[in-house]
Amino acid sequence: MQFANPEYFYLLLLLVPLIAWYILKDKNAHASIQVSTVKSFNAAPKTYKYYLRHALIVFRVLAIAFIVIALARPQSSNKFQDTITEGIDIVMSLDISSSMLARDFEPDRLEAAKEVATQFITGRPEDKIGLVIFSGESFTQCPLTTDHAVLINLFKDIQSGMIEDGTAIGLGLANAVNRLKDSESKSRVVILLTDGDNNRGEIAPLTAAELAKSFGIRVYTIGIGTRGTAPYPVQTAFGISMRNMPVKFDESVLKEIAEMTGGQYFRATDNNKLKAIYAEIDQLEKSKIEVKQYSTKSEEFLLFAMLGALFLLLEIALRNSVLRNIP
Repeated sequence: MQFANPEYFYLLLLLVPLIAWYILKDKNAHASIQVSTVKSFNAAPKTYKYYLRHALIVFRVLAIAFIVIALARPQSSNKFQDTITEGIDIVMSLDISSSMLARDFEPDRLEAAKEVATQFITGRPEDKIGLVIFSGESFTQCPLTTDHAVLINLFKDIQSGMIEDGTAIGLGLANAVNRLKDSESKSRVVILLTDGDNNRGEIAPLTAAELAKSFGIRVYTIGIGTRGTAPYPVQTAFGISMRNMPVKFDESVLKEIAEMTGGQYFRATDNNKLKAIYAEIDQLEKSKIEVKQYSTKSEEFLLFAMLGALFLLLEIALRNSVLRNIP
């Protein structure tokens, strides 16, 4: 229940001095007399007026309370809501080549990408999401699914070296497109993350982009890597040592893929920037939700007004009849 004019409830504060005044008046209205014993009075019968002596103030308080509630205009409402939710089909295409082990991210590029992608998946429970990995070759780690717990576990199992080394961006994108082309969702998206130039595979990146465009699939490309040089783990006779290697990849190709398919290109240079990129993609690709609300309100003051009037009439009737001589 709602109240259209709740400010009238302040009038209930008037009941406090009214009740206090009655208590003081009732206390001062009794005379006292000293007697040796009151045993003879204990057995004296009590009339109905004794039990009704406080009814007048009770009826008055109730009358005022119900009238104040009526002035506040209580209202009941009925709400109806129609919701239409349309999930988005997303395939994440992740580069797992050896260069993803560079330590310009914490703890390295691959682990940082896995962590942020997992957070992204957790925040999109309505969407079907799949995972494609690539280096020198490409394969589907997880098809489109709404079972995100399984998907996240498969993300955790990803390691560099699972497949032949290299960077086959075209194959990674083409594989992701193949997973989405038969989807009935109106919104289909590929998030492609890589840190290198395309140097392997039978499909060129722009050819795969043309394929994505023909199926109406948007591609968001992310180039991951700091600017300048980055420490890479290198196997030596004395174990693994870190060497600074130049960071370079063909940003123009990634930009062209994104522009061709209606997506966007992003450059991640550290962990925070990578998180911000996924947050931006999350905002750009929100699920479609249509909500229609209907609300009807009914005035409910009449019942409280009638109750207030009833208790007021009861007070007047008792005061002018059986309780006439009671102050």
